[in-house]
Amino acid sequence: MSAQRPRIEAFEPAQTPHTPHTPQTPQTPQTRDAAARESAAPTDVGRRRQVQRLATRLALATAFFGVLGLAAGAQGLSFAWGEEADLIAAIRAPRTLGAFGVGALLGLAGAIAQGLFRNPLADPYLLGTAAGAGLGVVTVLAAGGLMGAGATFGLATAGALLRLGLVGAAFAGALVGVALTLVLARGAGRPMVLLLAGVIVGVVLTSLADLLTLFSPEALRGRQVFLLGSTSFLGWGSVGALAAVLALVLPLSMRIARLLDALVLGEQTALSLGLPVARLRLLLLALLALATGCAVAQAGLVAFVGLVAPHLVRRWVTVAHAALLALSAATGGVLLLAADVLARLAIAPQELPVGLITALLGGAYLLALLRRRWGEL
Repeated sequence: MSAQRPRIEAFEPAQTPHTPHTPQTPQTPQTRDAAARESAAPTDVGRRRQVQRLATRLALATAFFGVLGLAAGAQGLSFAWGEEADLIAAIRAPRTLGAFGVGALLGLAGAIAQGLFRNPLADPYLLGTAAGAGLGVVTVLAAGGLMGAGATFGLATAGALLRLGLVGAAFAGALVGVALTLVLARGAGRPMVLLLAGVIVGVVLTSLADLLTLFSPEALRGRQVFLLGSTSFLGWGSVGALAAVLALVLPLSMRIARLLDALVLGEQTALSLGLPVARLRLLLLALLALATGCAVAQAGLVAFVGLVAPHLVRRWVTVAHAALLALSAATGGVLLLAADVLARLAIAPQELPVGLITALLGGAYLLALLRRRWGEL
């Protein structure tokens, strides 16, 4: 009986299911940046910490430039506050606080405008406020020149009346410009039509101001000071007016900022959420006009603060519009406060117009932002 030989089976490797190879799409710089932003998106806790850090930095910057504002004089920086207590209380302190207030109102108005029109290039002067305020100032200057020829009251009284008239006329002119824009656009329901109406009103009112200047050349110098912007005339009365308007506009705009959050997704989405879009938009436009009109009436046309402040906040943190409005107001106040200190110290004992400083710094920032965008393309 022969031994049975063991059966040897050939080893066959286990077969794995075939998965077709899918080629990966090449990454571009835009897709890499988008993926990096998505992976680096902060959580709610991280976002709150970012906001707290930014608020702390803004508070420290406000304190720093506030101290410099109290020390900046005709001879440069002077910290002999005991010897200059009367000068600080009468001139430097209200000017420093007023500069922060004007910048805060412009930054807040810029954030409202950019949220309403869903356009990052929107600024507070789009709706005819600047042209209306300019026309009001030129009208008062021309009338003051005509009355001054035969006036018998003192020069100080005439200057005080003229100052009061300039502030009131600039504020009223800004509100009239916005009202004309709303009438021409037939309401606030169509943002693009509203923007075009604001451009038209601005051109017409500026032409009227030019015509008045042609017939009253003595108003040209005052108009030039108004157009360049100045914080030299801010007093305690101005500080009170700015603080009152800021205390009114900021809480109201933050309370209805949910409309701006909804408009990011489109007007139809905002309507589907049950928001009264037309009424809230009209209220935000009124707050925008009030903030811009008060700032322009007190300091003239200060360029770029309302445009740049919301941009800086968005670059630093990602927040909803309620926090964006508050942070933009604080950022605008710090920007104008720093520009005011620089305007006083740059060519002391003379001063530069603060609007010129903000225009140079704001233009440089936007140019750097544009070059960065070019590099990403």
